[in-house]
Amino acid sequence: MPYPCLLSMAALSKSGTSLRELPVRDLVIAGWTGRDQAALEAHIRELEAVGVARPASTPIFYRVGAALLTTDSEIEVSGACSSGEVEFVLISAEDGLWVGVGSDHTDRKAEVVGVALSKQMCPKPIAPTMWRFDEVAPHWDRLILRSHVGEGAERRLYQEGPVSAMRAPSDLIARYSRDGVLPPGTTMFCGTLAAHGGISYAPTFEIELEDPMLGRKITHRYRVHALPVAG
Repeated sequence: MPYPCLLSMAALSKSGTSLRELPVRDLVIAGWTGRDQAALEAHIRELEAVGVARPASTPIFYRVGAALLTTDSEIEVSGACSSGEVEFVLISAEDGLWVGVGSDHTDRKAEVVGVALSKQMCPKPIAPTMWRFDEVAPHWDRLILRSHVGEGAERRLYQEGPVSAMRAPSDLIARYSRDGVLPPGTTMFCGTLAAHGGISYAPTFEIELEDPMLGRKITHRYRVHALPVAG
């Protein structure tokens, strides 16, 4: 089967930087990945109250089309009811596991109809840079996720917190793959943080993964173009 997505990525490691054409066959969105089970259950009940169905399991792994992945700085969506979510992203290549940062951009109106449907409705932006996972694994829980929303001249912090709020990569991979290995050609989004002040529908979204131990960041910014809904 041909790869439906080919990403141009900068692969950063201690040995240097190389430009890679990265084929992706399978795109997985891991949902409900929080480590705090009590907080997770409370959030599930909040969403049930507004019509979003309880997940069949926690965590749960949604398969969506790999062609949705994009490193572009602009995306198009249907209507004005979609929003981004910053997530760490695991990228399995022939030479091992890498980590990056992406946005699980989601249609919120479709989410009430079905979460799996909503995941398939929007492009999935990803920063065009990745780190070798082995280099961050020893201090994994020190990594920080962050996002900002913007409209006009206004820019505000939307999400911020450590990756330790979500299950560890080894845990998620073991739950998804029977042999505990993420198959090459697979990219997995791994869960997000609560938004400050609730969900915001903003025309620009910025995502960031910070490694304070090695003093580096991966960042990406994209603009959202809302297409008109005719009826």
